[in-house]
Amino acid sequence: MADGSGSHVRNTGSPVVHGFPHLETVRSAITALYRRLSYDGVRGYATSLSPVDAAFSDQDDLHLGAQRVARAVVQHLHLPDARMIVGFRTMEHAAGVELAAGPEYFVELNDRFRTHRGDIGAALAHEVTHVLLHRLGLEFPGTRDNEILTDTVTTYLGAGWLLLDAFREDAVSSQKLGYLTPEEFGYVLAKRAFAFDEDPSPWFTSPQAYEAFTAGRKRAVRDTRQPPLAAAGRADRRRYAKDRRHAQDRPGTPAAPGAPYSFESGPAGPRVSFACPTCHQRIRVPVRGRVRARCGLCRTVLDCDT
Repeated sequence: MADGSGSHVRNTGSPVVHGFPHLETVRSAITALYRRLSYDGVRGYATSLSPVDAAFSDQDDLHLGAQRVARAVVQHLHLPDARMIVGFRTMEHAAGVELAAGPEYFVELNDRFRTHRGDIGAALAHEVTHVLLHRLGLEFPGTRDNEILTDTVTTYLGAGWLLLDAFREDAVSSQKLGYLTPEEFGYVLAKRAFAFDEDPSPWFTSPQAYEAFTAGRKRAVRDTRQPPLAAAGRADRRRYAKDRRHAQDRPGTPAAPGAPYSFESGPAGPRVSFACPTCHQRIRVPVRGRVRARCGLCRTVLDCDT
């Protein structure tokens, strides 16, 4: 839960939800991140948090090790003046942070991390991102959407692969941190991988995390192959051509339900609008065949066949 004074990362003990139930909120979070940080600001996070910096063995001192990992996450997220005081106690959630004015922030971790030290970095990544968002003044209304925003930003800025790697599931037990499903974590991680030409797969220690990343990557690839993008498949192109003819014959008529584009009339002729596959900002281009469009938010150059 989150309120004005603190925030918590969910500790899932019940069966893990799979799929993409929060996808629209995730996409909105990516757009909001680009709008708040700008293209140059997001590019400042081109290198992910190193597995070495997040490593935590059973031989490490519990409190000194937690402070070391917290400092690494703080530095990765460009919060050099944020001091994290990490403690452990019995609690319902996996972790929580008090969002005061700073410069000291008190992070509490569930006592179970005393014996599950490999996942401490994942919990700290989520909580430190809460601090970052608090300082940026970036939030979504409602606890659920705000936590989805936090998971999405943590992942897109290069620390959330730890949250996905904390996912484990077998026939008798399961463990997951965060509010996104494993596949949604994989989706955001794939979006980041495309944007920064990065392959996070060697970092996973959990086989289930790698499977979720693969599933999320497939969904992210679909975003790059939707009409009017030139890479769209033949069936999608036929559907697009049918919807375009219908829009030209009946101006103002919406596209078919579920279509990832819409048509509108303008003084220079009809236009089609669609979501940028990188940042999901809406883009509008004229309906006139092959064109190249450049997203004004994330600067992605897109080959379109309108």
